Amino acid sequence: MGVLKQLKFAVLKWLTFRPRQCGAHLQTGQLGESHAASFLKKEKGLRVLVRNWRHARDELDLVCLEGYVLVFVEVKTRRGGFSGSGYHAVDRRKKRALQRACKAYMSHLKTPPRHFRFDIVEVILGTSNEVAIHHFENVKLFSKHFHSY
Repeated sequence: MGVLKQLKFAVLKWLTFRPRQCGAHLQTGQLGESHAASFLKKEKGLRVLVRNWRHARDELDLVCLEGYVLVFVEVKTRRGGFSGSGYHAVDRRKKRALQRACKAYMSHLKTPPRHFRFDIVEVILGTSNEVAIHHFENVKLFSKHFHSY
């Protein structure tokens, strides 16, 4: 195989490779997303449109609708005793991935929304089935010059 073909293969493999999450980590994330979706529906009145929407290597945990506003939600789930907040876990690199995913999602819509925002929901799972949820609305993700097309 030539060098160019090897390089193309390596790039393609890198773009499509998604490491498998371990079972406990995956279950914790799914449980947190379920709690977040339920919280957003019951407590905040949002309508959940999509869960775990993927585009290439990027993923949107929840896509919701609040009136005419499209709401992209990143869910961060922690087990009790874990130090560090879910809000701060969404770093610059994660925000860039979320921007790409949001833009890709909106490009698939017939008519892009006029208004959209980004929220973070932190779910903390306690030891005896207690759950604490923190909702951070309208987190700065998009610049004022961000276009959905």
